[in-house]
Amino acid sequence: MRLQALRAFEDNYIWTLVADDGRALVVDPGDAAPVLSAADAGLRPEAVLLTHHHDDHIGGVAALHARWPALAIVAPEEPRIPLATRRVGDGARVEAGPWTFDVLSVPGHTRSHVAFVGQGHLFCGDTLFSLGCGRMFEGTPAQMLASLDRLAALPADTLVCCGHEYTRSNAAFARVVDPDNAALRRREQEIVSMRSADRPTLPVPLQDELTCNPFLRIDAPAVRAAVAAHDGLAPGAARADVFAALRRWKDGFRA
Repeated sequence: MRLQALRAFEDNYIWTLVADDGRALVVDPGDAAPVLSAADAGLRPEAVLLTHHHDDHIGGVAALHARWPALAIVAPEEPRIPLATRRVGDGARVEAGPWTFDVLSVPGHTRSHVAFVGQGHLFCGDTLFSLGCGRMFEGTPAQMLASLDRLAALPADTLVCCGHEYTRSNAAFARVVDPDNAALRRREQEIVSMRSADRPTLPVPLQDELTCNPFLRIDAPAVRAAVAAHDGLAPGAARADVFAALRRWKDGFRA
């Protein structure tokens, strides 16, 4: 089995897990063209997993279904996703070909966002990014923080497969928040090298995010102190308030 990131649009990744016989699991195909191109090279899509309803994650589904009418399409309970062969919610288990995934409800970016965990991989859509997290278009800070807490509790060697290549810009913000974090400095150096060679910065082991991503380190004294200094929060502010202030800071940040 191999993992492959198909590039789409400006910075999206369409993730594929490919079995030795060419059968493939496709995650969040916002554009059909990269998948169809990979199929011309031998990829055989067997199932599609959708994390949320945004068009850059589902826009290619209809074309893929037209090409492969028997394709399994697994989506959250979300009427804004028009085409699915199965709807899933928190705690569901998805079995497709040789793959088995558990479904986690992770609202925040959208209210019906889900993540898929299995085979040592986390497909988290736009909830968690390397060194960052998604914007809260529909959820509350408390919901988003709870979702990130769920992901942070997964095994540390889980490979995090995010929906976008935002890592370099996220690193610039993380370094402002947590400038004395030696692991973060090393990660940033790796990122610069990878992007200079036009290589993806993903997937990334969850352990790296636990030590470097400020949105997973809300309880770290350095992160809390930085947020308090920037936003004027009291030292004993609630975790959700610290997270909300950190997200606001990121929303307005320009490197």
